[in-house]
Amino acid sequence: MSFDLSWSRMSLKQAGVTLIDCDHRTPPAADFGYPYIAIPQLKNGRIELEGVRRISAEDFALWTKKLKPKVDDVVVVRRCNSGDSAVIPKGLDCAIGQNLVVLRSDGKKIYPGFLRWLIRSPDWWEQVSKYINVGAVFDSLKCREIPHFELTIPPMAAQKEIALLLGGLDDRITLLRETNATLEAIAQALFKSWFVDFDPVRAKAEGLEPQAMDAPTAALFPDSFEESELGLVPKGWFVKPIGDAVECLGGGTPDTKEPNYWEPAEHAWTTPKDLSGLQSPVLLRTERKLSALGLAKVSSGLLPAGTLLLSSRAPIGYLAIAQMPIAVNQGYIAIPPAGQLSPLYMLFWCRQNMEGIKGRANGSTFMEISKKAFRPIPALVPSVGVLDAFANIADPLFKRLIENERQAQTLTQLRDTLLPRLISGQLRLPDAEAMLAEPG
Repeated sequence: MSFDLSWSRMSLKQAGVTLIDCDHRTPPAADFGYPYIAIPQLKNGRIELEGVRRISAEDFALWTKKLKPKVDDVVVVRRCNSGDSAVIPKGLDCAIGQNLVVLRSDGKKIYPGFLRWLIRSPDWWEQVSKYINVGAVFDSLKCREIPHFELTIPPMAAQKEIALLLGGLDDRITLLRETNATLEAIAQALFKSWFVDFDPVRAKAEGLEPQAMDAPTAALFPDSFEESELGLVPKGWFVKPIGDAVECLGGGTPDTKEPNYWEPAEHAWTTPKDLSGLQSPVLLRTERKLSALGLAKVSSGLLPAGTLLLSSRAPIGYLAIAQMPIAVNQGYIAIPPAGQLSPLYMLFWCRQNMEGIKGRANGSTFMEISKKAFRPIPALVPSVGVLDAFANIADPLFKRLIENERQAQTLTQLRDTLLPRLISGQLRLPDAEAMLAEPG
C-alpha cells in the first residue's frame, strides 16, 4: 500500500489514542433501562439498538465505572469478527459488553471525529491481519497489541475535512435507511390492520366508518365474520393452503468445479448469503452469476423480477424481493408473481406468520422448512377488491423504498471507494468533492 510520504506514520499510542477494556462480566437483563452494547449491535460502522439487551440503572452505574463511552469513541470487536468497529453517536448513554474494547483519541494528533474512519481503513485491516489469532472456534485480537498498530495519520486539517465529507455521505445513507424503515413499518402496520386485526370489518360490524379510509375502499370490506379453519374471518374471504394461492419453487447449485456453468457470468444466481446483510427487503445484486449452461442445471430456471425470496434454511426467515430475473439455490422457497397473493403481500404475510413457518421446520444438521411442509400452511385469501386496494397503497411505498435502497447502495459504494484513497493521501479533497458533484 502506498502513502503520501508527507503524512505521518505512527502508532495509535503515539497518536494519543487510548484503549479502554470493558468489564468482562455480563449484567442481568432488565425489561427497561440502559442499552448494553454487544457485537450484534455493531453494523456498518454504526450502533443499531434493535434487539439490544437492557440493563438496570444500578448495573449501568457499575458497568460504566471503568468505561463510560463518549461521543466519537470507537468500539472495536476483539473476538469473532475481530477488527470490526462502530462509532458512539451523540446522546447515546450505554454500557459496553464483553468482547469489545473502546478506542478514544485525546484530540491532539487525531481528530476524534476522524478516528472512526481511520479504524475502517485498509491500513487498519492490514494491522489487524498481522496480530489476529485465528482459532478453531473464533478469531481474536490481543488488546495489548492494538495501541501499537502503526497507521498513516493525515494532517489535522485534512482529518477534519475527510471526516466532514465521509460523515456527510454516511448521514445521507442513514437517512435513506431510516426512511425505508418507516415506509416498511407503514406497510406492515396496514397489512396487520386489514388482514390480521380486521379493523375495517370490525368497525363496520359495529356500525362505524373505518378510520382513515375513503368510502369506496370501505365498501370493499364486509361487515360481518364467519367461522373458518383459522377462526373468525371476514365473511366472503376464504382459507386455503398457501401452496394453492401462490407458486412455491426451489432451486439448485450447479457443480462449482465446472467452470462452464459459471463463465460467462450472465444470469443472477442467489444463495441466502446474499440476503444476510440487506438493510431493506430488496435484492439488487448477487455475489455470483451463472452461464446459460449453469442456468440449465437449475430446475426452476430464471425466475422473473419481483419474485419473493424466503430463505428456508441456515437460517430460516431471510426475506427479499428480487429486482431482476434470478435463479435460486436450494436454500430458498421462491414465490414468483402471478399467484392469487402478490409477492409484496406475501412478504408481509411471511413476516406475520414466521413463528408458524419456523415451527414446521425440521432437520438433524440444521433446521429447514421444506416446500412440502410450507405449502399446506393455511392462509386467508381476501377478496380481489381488497387485495387491489392494499396494492394501491403498498406498491408506491415499496417502489419508493426500492429507489431509496438503490441510492443508499450507490452512496455506500462511493463512500467505501473514497475512504482508503482519502486516508492514504492518494486522493485530495477537491478531487473527491468534484466526484460527488458529478451528476448520477
